[in-house]
Amino acid sequence: MIQLESQASKLDILRPTKTTIMVIGGAEDKVHGKEILQTFFNRAGGVNARLAVIPSASREPGAQGDRYRKVFEEMGAVGLKIFDIRERYQGEDPRWLESLEDCTGVFMTGGDQLRLCSLLAETPLMDEIRSRAIDGKIALAGTSAGAAVMGHQMIASGGSGSSPNKSLVDLTTGLGILPDLIVDQHFHNRNRMARLLSAIATHPDKIGIGIDEDTCALFEGDSQIRVMGKGTVTIIDTTEMSYTNATKVDVADPLSISNLRVHIMCHGDGYDLHSHTMKPGLSETIMPLD
Repeated sequence: MIQLESQASKLDILRPTKTTIMVIGGAEDKVHGKEILQTFFNRAGGVNARLAVIPSASREPGAQGDRYRKVFEEMGAVGLKIFDIRERYQGEDPRWLESLEDCTGVFMTGGDQLRLCSLLAETPLMDEIRSRAIDGKIALAGTSAGAAVMGHQMIASGGSGSSPNKSLVDLTTGLGILPDLIVDQHFHNRNRMARLLSAIATHPDKIGIGIDEDTCALFEGDSQIRVMGKGTVTIIDTTEMSYTNATKVDVADPLSISNLRVHIMCHGDGYDLHSHTMKPGLSETIMPLD
């Protein structure tokens, strides 16, 4: 059995399943083991992968696209495409849909999630990406801003280091790829527990998921989550939540929330979104790299 301390340096590549959606907390390793990016590459087909990188969240999309192009080409990618979309009308151009037709993987980079949504939300291109990802026809990954957009409700901005209150977080509409979740990224690295709790208090029908840097929540078929990387994934489960004062207090007043369930998971752990149960230490499902 692989020891815990060696798992992060010998990640697999988890066994293929119908759906692969990778939600990455940002600042993923691009230099050394590159385990998270390597997993995306392998899930998209390995040396046969045909990848599209969408750097639209970045203020420097050209440089961001080139950075990921270099990483994936070093892994063996050929024919990689950069979807350098800087104006909304470009996302509605049928030529992008044609470029997507033979792609096996789509990667959304970091930057500003509001910018990414303003350019791509409800465009034919994003509708097709969402549909193909959910149907298991492509592997889809998003890091940092590319992770924040995954839910129907999206954290646009907010503070940290305060007790939960409604002024701590600004919410807007995301891309709806994983509509039942509210995603926060750079999670423990930037002390964002209070703002995710604040978001959940006002949307108790959603599940909160906070993802640390260089850490990934990998969503597989049948609503399974697998954790990989160096940090943790925090699940805030609202299914048994019995009370919040969110509808009764002003925006700057502290929030009370009762009967939440919190799971903190690290590399190898899993979570079942149907049964709302954690599956500790699924190291047997992780195979070392060849």
